[in-house]
Amino acid sequence: MKHEIIAILNFGSQYSQLIARRVREQNVCSKIFRPDISAKELSHMNLKGIILSGGPASVYAEGAPRCDEDIFELNVPILGICYGMQLGCQILGAGIIPAGHREYGRTDVTIKDSSDLFGNLPDSIIAWASHGDQLENPGRDFDILAETKTCPYAAVRHKRLNFYGVQFHPEVSHTPKGSTILENFLYGICGCSGDWKMSDFVNETVESIRKKVGNANVICGLSGGVDSSVTASLIHKAIGNQLICIFVDNGLLRKNEVDNVVSTFGNHFHMDLHVLDWSKQFLKKLEGVTDPQQKRIIIGSEFIEAFKSEAKKIPNAKFLAQGTLYPDVIESGAEASAASVSKDLTVGAANIKLHHNVGGLPAELGFDLVEPLRDLFKDEVRIVGEYLGLPEDMVWRHPFPGPGLAVRIIGDITPERLKILRDADEIVIDEIKSAGLYRKISQALAVLVPVSTVGVMGDERSYESVIAVRAVETVDFMTADFSRIPHDVLAIISNRIINEVRGVNRVVYDISSKPPATIEWE
Repeated sequence: MKHEIIAILNFGSQYSQLIARRVREQNVCSKIFRPDISAKELSHMNLKGIILSGGPASVYAEGAPRCDEDIFELNVPILGICYGMQLGCQILGAGIIPAGHREYGRTDVTIKDSSDLFGNLPDSIIAWASHGDQLENPGRDFDILAETKTCPYAAVRHKRLNFYGVQFHPEVSHTPKGSTILENFLYGICGCSGDWKMSDFVNETVESIRKKVGNANVICGLSGGVDSSVTASLIHKAIGNQLICIFVDNGLLRKNEVDNVVSTFGNHFHMDLHVLDWSKQFLKKLEGVTDPQQKRIIIGSEFIEAFKSEAKKIPNAKFLAQGTLYPDVIESGAEASAASVSKDLTVGAANIKLHHNVGGLPAELGFDLVEPLRDLFKDEVRIVGEYLGLPEDMVWRHPFPGPGLAVRIIGDITPERLKILRDADEIVIDEIKSAGLYRKISQALAVLVPVSTVGVMGDERSYESVIAVRAVETVDFMTADFSRIPHDVLAIISNRIINEVRGVNRVVYDISSKPPATIEWE
C-alpha cells in the first residue's frame, strides 16, 4: 500500500524530527526532506500536505535556505512553522522584519479565528515561541488567525492558496494544545485518512535492511539496553543468521550484566552472540583520567580496538549496526539524515554529548553503517520492541549510557569505586521497582561523587563517599524533569545504600531538570 505522506522540509531546526514524530503519532506517514527539494519530486509522491520547519536563519539574510516556490502550486495544504511561516509569507508577498520584542519561551496566544487550524480550541492557548523576526504586514491576501501581546500576526491563512503559518512551535510539549493544531491540519485541512502505524515502520525497515545488506553479514554492537536490543531484533527479523552480535564487557557495566545478556540473546533468542572480555584494557587506559570527554574518547577508541579484534574473525562482515536514536543524533551535533530523509541536510547543532555509538567506529573498521532507529525517539523504540515481541522487562528497561559507569563515577575510575557504584545502582533500581515506580520513571541512576564527607558510623567518625541518586521523567529525552519520588522510598534507598554499600556514608537526591542540567552527570 502506498501511504499518504506529509513532507517536512527541514530548514535546520532541531525540532524537525519532532515534527515528524508528532505527525506519526497521528497515524500519518511523515518524511523529512531538504528544504530545496523540487516540487516535481514531491508531486510523484502520494502527497497530502507539506510542513515547512523552523530554522535558525533570517529569511532576509544572505544565504538563508529557500524552498522551491512551485510547491505552493501543488494544490496541497502547506503549514509553515516559525521560519517556515516567515518564508512562506515572504514568498507570497508579505514583509518580514526583526521583531520589536523578540519572543522566547512560553507565550499566551489569543485565537481570533477557530474555523479550521484552531478548531476545538479555547479562545486563548499557551504556546512555545522562539523567534527574533516576524510578519510585518500581511496585507489583503492573508487572514489573521491568532495574535500575542508582542506579535500581532502569530498565525495566518492565505486567502487564495492553501497556506497556513504559525509563529510558535505546535510540535513541542511546551505547547499543550499543539497536538490538536496538528490534528486539525492533518485531518481537517489535508484530509488524511490515518493509514500509517508503527508496524508499517517495522515492515518498511525490514525490507530496507534486506535490500541494503544483501548477502553480507552485519555486526551489531549489543549492549543489552533497549536501543541495541531493538536494533538487534529488528535486523535479526530482516536477515536472520547474517546478524552477528558482539557484546563487549568493558568493565564498566552494571551488576550481572554479562550473564543477563548471554541468557537473553544467546540462550533465549538464539542469536549468534560473541562475548568479548576487554575489561582489563579499558580500565588500564582509564587509570587516572578524570576529564569526562577524555573518558568518552578513550572508551570509544577501545571499543574500536575490541571490535577490530573480534570483527576480523567474522567472514563477509560489511555492515555495523548501531542503536542510535534521534536525540543522540541531535545532541552529538550530527545531522538528521536517515532512511526517511531524501538527502543530507547540514544542521548546525551543538555538540552536547560524545558517545561512542555516534563516533568513528564504522570508518575505522571499513564498514557501512546500519542505524534502523535513527529517526525514532525512545518511546517509539519501545513500541517497536513490543511489536517485535521482546520481553516487557527489556522493552521498558531504563537507558544506560554507552560509556557505562565511567560517566557516573566523577573523577578516577578504579575497581573499588566501580564496586561501590554497582552495588548502589542495584539498590536504587531494586527499590524503585519494589515501590512500583519503575515504569513511571524514565531513567534512574546512582552517581559516585568525588567528595568525602564526615559521618558517624557506629561509635566512630567516618570520612567516606557520597552517592547522588538521579531519577527523571520525560517523553523524548530532549527535555526532562526530576521525578517526585516519595520521601519514604528515598529514605529506604538511602538507608540501604549506607548500610549495605561499604565506603558510603551520605546519599543525596538530584532535583535538576533538563535543561539546564543533562540527565547524566558527565
